[in-house]
Amino acid sequence: MWRTDTSWFDVAIVMTFLMFGHLCFGRFVEYQSRWRRLLKSLVGVAVLIGAGVWAGRIWMYALLGLIAAGILIIHGWWLPRKGVNGWTAEPRDRYYALMGLDPAGKRPERSS
Repeated sequence: MWRTDTSWFDVAIVMTFLMFGHLCFGRFVEYQSRWRRLLKSLVGVAVLIGAGVWAGRIWMYALLGLIAAGILIIHGWWLPRKGVNGWTAEPRDRYYALMGLDPAGKRPERSS
């Protein structure tokens, strides 16, 4: 009944990581619209599952581990080094400045 050698198991693993990421780090993308966050999630799942189908499950899990390592490096080392808490995105003004946003969390208008 329960098999771990199916693509559905891979989808469940990827979605679990995605859910955990949204729960822990969702405050970092509060300025993005919901449709953009949803699209980013769908593309991420499609890329990982596509890698699993095309290159094999080992490569999909390696890619998932590489992404997780990148997230840990950014939130655990780079952001604190720049004076931003890697869990809470505070102080907001410093985080928004690193992201190139104005204090309200919007992209500044470009003058042509």
